[in-house]
Amino acid sequence: MEQPDAALFDGIREKAAQVVARYPQSRSALLPLLHLVQSVEGCVTQAGIAFCAEQLDLSTAEVSAVATFYTMYKRRPCGEHLVSVCTNALCATLGGDDVYARLKERLGVGHEETAGEPGTPGSITLEHAECLAACDLGPVLQVNYEYFDNQTPESALELVEALQRGERPTPTRGAPLTDFKQAELQLAGFFEGRDSDIAGPSASDETVRGARIAAERSWTAPPMPEDAELPPVPEKK
Repeated sequence: MEQPDAALFDGIREKAAQVVARYPQSRSALLPLLHLVQSVEGCVTQAGIAFCAEQLDLSTAEVSAVATFYTMYKRRPCGEHLVSVCTNALCATLGGDDVYARLKERLGVGHEETAGEPGTPGSITLEHAECLAACDLGPVLQVNYEYFDNQTPESALELVEALQRGERPTPTRGAPLTDFKQAELQLAGFFEGRDSDIAGPSASDETVRGARIAAERSWTAPPMPEDAELPPVPEKK
């Protein structure tokens, strides 16, 4: 059996050490370390799994169990951009299924498939997501985990065609758009000169409208009494 090429990750060994140093227990660094590996290959391969296992003194089976559990860790190389369309109940009802169908038809690919050569300019990996936690703005989709709210099949198609042309449209909320590998580097905790990205708008007007109205009208929730009796905590066994 061919051994994974560990030399592929020589350029991130220092970053990997920084990730591990953030945690009292080294194994707690596995999730960001997998994102770091994905920023190199555009997915998590056996080589990436072996690298993470080496850094954390884990078995490859332990790393594989985590890498295959979370959908954010891809087992096949992604395109320059990952387009995730929410097709959970509310978004689907509002048109998310139509958005996904239109993009699937335009790109000629299905779930977790890539239009174009993975990693090359303009290549796009399409996926349907179970929930993107933006029900008040559905249908929504994400590009490299940045939000594009209130989509229609037409607006989503325009967005994808712009990405294929090399453009990077401005997300509805969050940081300016980058590519998938750079987004993975950020998820690992490295912003590479993009620290100002965290200053981008993170909430929509629809999301905070209730809180704003409550503040304007001085509405408050009653505080919990200081002598409130809390239920007992079950004994650990």
